[in-house]
Amino acid sequence: MLDEPEAVAFPGDFADELDVARAVVSGLGIAAPTGLGVEEYWQATLEGRCAVGVPTRFDTSGYPATLAAEIPDFVARDRVPGRLLRQTDRATQLGLVATGEALADAGLDLDRLAEYDVGVITAASAGGIEFGQRELGHLWSKGKQFVSAYQSFAWFFAATAGQISIRHRTRGPSGVLVTEQSGGIDALGQARRVVRKGTPVVISGSVDGGLCPWGWMGQMATGRLSVAADPAGAFRPFAADADGYVPGEGGAIVIVEDAESAKTRGLGRGYGEIAGYAATFDPSPKSVERALLAGRPVPRPGLRRAADLALCDAGVRPDQVDVVFADAAGVPELDRIEAEVLRELFGPYGVPVTAPKTMTGRLIGGGASLDVATALLALRDGVIPPTVNVAEPAAEYELDLVTEVRARPLRTALVLARGYGGFNSALVLRS
Repeated sequence: MLDEPEAVAFPGDFADELDVARAVVSGLGIAAPTGLGVEEYWQATLEGRCAVGVPTRFDTSGYPATLAAEIPDFVARDRVPGRLLRQTDRATQLGLVATGEALADAGLDLDRLAEYDVGVITAASAGGIEFGQRELGHLWSKGKQFVSAYQSFAWFFAATAGQISIRHRTRGPSGVLVTEQSGGIDALGQARRVVRKGTPVVISGSVDGGLCPWGWMGQMATGRLSVAADPAGAFRPFAADADGYVPGEGGAIVIVEDAESAKTRGLGRGYGEIAGYAATFDPSPKSVERALLAGRPVPRPGLRRAADLALCDAGVRPDQVDVVFADAAGVPELDRIEAEVLRELFGPYGVPVTAPKTMTGRLIGGGASLDVATALLALRDGVIPPTVNVAEPAAEYELDLVTEVRARPLRTALVLARGYGGFNSALVLRS
């Protein structure tokens, strides 16, 4: 791992040099608070519709943080086979629906592929936490005979990946990444790795949830939730008065495919190519402590290294990046770190930066994959979606924050994500 960002070179594309398969995105499926389905979500995003409000599925009035972004019109029994309803959590149900949309969008008939030619690699954070809370409630209040047998697996981090694999009869490489907000990017990075090793198609991305008391307390424990009561002022990353984020539910499922396979099917590059990926980990608090005591330079957070290494992997120079989809934590210290990284990498006001997640809240494991889907739609249409509820960023950040829809030619996007506990991930997308 490189310690100094200045040491990173930006060579030609490694995919050419190493003669490895290129991974392109051939299909998208979206389940978000602002829309079920790709085009419904994209239209709402371009219109700047914000889904943040008071949750309806449980009462938050007794908590310091009271706002969230729910998916309002999802009726599972209308979209998921009845036999699966009793054995799946809401997040898994949303994931199954998004997977069906993504496969249809890609025009894939899995029956025509060999059984080991399709993998499933997703991300998760809480797993089926709503299902788990309900069944444990039954255990405590009624007794063990009232607990569903499906509790044995419905709560698990891998439940969504497993249900996708079972429903679509896929037997290729599968796995789950658990890196909180970074997970959606890490899953796609792993999917690209699997495609490069010879698997033609990987169902990837993430749809996550956990808007229930149990999940709420987990996020409250981070100390990062906004306690604002006004939805328009609750999640305002890079603003001078930012006070935290708003949680949400949803995400995106992304079909990652070998470029030659997509070309053979007449898709060309699909939505775009996953050109570069990297992940790093922040230094531990103890290492920072030791450095301070010894009078040595304090180790820096790893977001800059992740961005540098992803650009290097893609063979892309910073001046070739057309837009950055920021992690946008909404926490002043984290916003300051990210702004510093962007300023060092691109220069003051050097690249348009946007955070459409201000409309959906941060979606735990599903957030980064939704950002990737949004970035691909931006590349497709040549338009940068807005960051809502932020009139302008704090002056000291020196960011070109996009607060209104901006049309411009786009070829390359950088997507950043950070997970609680020190995870950093970066993905470079190229149209």
